[in-house]
Amino acid sequence: MKKVDISVGSLVEMISRGELRLPEMQRRYVWRSTRVRDLLDSLYRGYPSGAILVWETDEEVPVRDVQVDQAPNAFSTTKLLLDGQQRLTSLSAVLGGKQVKIRSKSGKTIDILFNLDHPDTSQDVEEVEEDLDDDEDEDAEDLDDEDDDVPLPERLRRLTFVVASKSMAGLPNWVSVTSVFRSAGDAPFLKSAGVTSFDDPKYARYTDRLRRLREIRNYPYVMHLLDRNLGYEEVAEIFVRVNSLGVKLRSHDLALAQITSRWRNLLPELEKFQAECEEQRFTIDTGMLVRSMVVHASGQSRFKTLARISTPKLREGWARAKEGLHFAVNFLASNGRVEDESLLSSPFFLPALSYAYERAEGRFDKEAERALLRWVLIGSGRGYFSGSSETKLDADLARLRRGEGPPALLQNLEQQFGRLHFVESDIARRGERSGLYGLVYLALKGRGAKDWRTGLEISLRHRGHKHLIQSHHIFPKARIRESYEKAEVNEIANRAFIGGGTNRQLYTSIPAEYLPDILKQRGKQAVEAQCVPLEPELWRPEMFPSFLEARRRALVAAINEMVS
Repeated sequence: MKKVDISVGSLVEMISRGELRLPEMQRRYVWRSTRVRDLLDSLYRGYPSGAILVWETDEEVPVRDVQVDQAPNAFSTTKLLLDGQQRLTSLSAVLGGKQVKIRSKSGKTIDILFNLDHPDTSQDVEEVEEDLDDDEDEDAEDLDDEDDDVPLPERLRRLTFVVASKSMAGLPNWVSVTSVFRSAGDAPFLKSAGVTSFDDPKYARYTDRLRRLREIRNYPYVMHLLDRNLGYEEVAEIFVRVNSLGVKLRSHDLALAQITSRWRNLLPELEKFQAECEEQRFTIDTGMLVRSMVVHASGQSRFKTLARISTPKLREGWARAKEGLHFAVNFLASNGRVEDESLLSSPFFLPALSYAYERAEGRFDKEAERALLRWVLIGSGRGYFSGSSETKLDADLARLRRGEGPPALLQNLEQQFGRLHFVESDIARRGERSGLYGLVYLALKGRGAKDWRTGLEISLRHRGHKHLIQSHHIFPKARIRESYEKAEVNEIANRAFIGGGTNRQLYTSIPAEYLPDILKQRGKQAVEAQCVPLEPELWRPEMFPSFLEARRRALVAAINEMVS
């Protein structure tokens, strides 16, 4: 195996020219903007950043593009990127200002800002809390509790790189990394930072830092080149072994690599099915499609048996999985009013629903159909698959394989949690990451909850920033964060689901200031549908604990009614 040193700039150019592509076995781009920020910070400081693994071959093998725009490959040989995709896709996006393609969704621009006035010593990377904006940034992170009292300018001064946000637009000393790499001169950035002459003491410091930032292009990576005489299956085995040594790939990524080494051009089939599900707003990860294939081919969910499953059997399993998953998506959307996968606490419900459909030969009586829905809703709310997911899924599959049917799945739930109903303590101090968050949304939607100003029924299918459903703090954080714990402030019981436009209008108002107007304009039902207590004495900050208690009771009653 040969080893060469190659710069970031050269690697980015190879991607742009189409010289470096991905083998079919590679997973898609999955990094969040915060990971890109941290990578740039490491390269800027000259820290180690791993190696690149490439296979150059004359063999015709299934390939796909890196998820940024590439020119057609003008070379007779193909260079396939086996390790380093996430880093190089990120660097191509930021240095070249290119959008990253994410499944069937529109491209996403990764915009990272650089602090010309950053401290000389390295600081722990952290993200600045976002202002409420038109839409929620999936990469936004809250600062730790201990930083809540530190003024925003001071928090910004400590950082070197941050993910860009509209709340930071126009702040002095912060420049777009992409803009710096697109520009040959420093003048625009110095001017925006307030440097007006060569005599300014900041001139030398800022120009040196811009030079160091551009030096990221020259950062040297070690590129390992596999022997071109290796076969595709052997390279797939190397890929699996390399990625098994760390935590870079999850088990289903490695499983997909093993399957594609035997079943060429499988990935386009999986992506076609993903696109079909996206039409119903259901995003199913490639890994869950692979797991569903294994479930239908073997009756269990673990990938360790993959080597013993023949390719013909996997093909049969995939054909049955597609039929079962179509049922699962339709069942969730129609019977459960689950509008997309984000309302479920785990995607592991999908292969179980798919397998239940197959074992029932596509026929459910009224009892079985209701039991199946209750199992999904209660299990999602309780976070059933949050730990030992494969063990629990296999226990469910075993019951279905024995012909016990959906009611037996509820028995597994009851054995796990001791009860199938919810109590107030289940909600206390639980936030957006709890499985109950999606369940509360479904319960309120079932009660006819509407936006408090437009009257639109809540739905994740709304279009337009003003109508996209957001999670509204009934008591705003800004008004109560100093008096109550963060877990209470962000609790589900302090959340209502309303449109983005209404959320912004109510952003800093307490219930005592806005609920009387809502009652007058829309009536009691508009407030009761969101399970908000009607007693005015509970709408003031000093009564916040009592408000939470009252709303927990109402929410639990709504959930239990829905899942009974």
